[in-house]
Amino acid sequence: MGLLDNMKARLGPAKDKVSDLAQQHEGRIQHGLDKAAKTADERTRGKYSDRIQKGTGKAKDAMGRLAHKNDPGADAGGTTPPAGPPPAH
Repeated sequence: MGLLDNMKARLGPAKDKVSDLAQQHEGRIQHGLDKAAKTADERTRGKYSDRIQKGTGKAKDAMGRLAHKNDPGADAGGTTPPAGPPPAH
C-alpha cells in the first residue's frame, strides 16, 4: 500500500466525523460565519465588503457540501448559490 493510500485510509473516519458534526451544527456554523463577516466588515469600515461577502459565500457553500455529502443528489452537479451579504446593523 502506498503512502497516499495509507493516508486516505486513516483520514476516512475523520472525514466522516467532520461531515456528521457539520450536519449536526450547520445552523450554528452559518451563524458564526455571518457574525465573523459582520465583525470583519465593521472593523475594516466596509472597505473590503465585496471580498468579505465572496469569502463568506464560498465558506458557506463548502460547509454545505461537507454537511450534505451523503444526501442523494448532493453531487448531481450544479452549485448552491452564495448566501447574501451579512446583515447590516
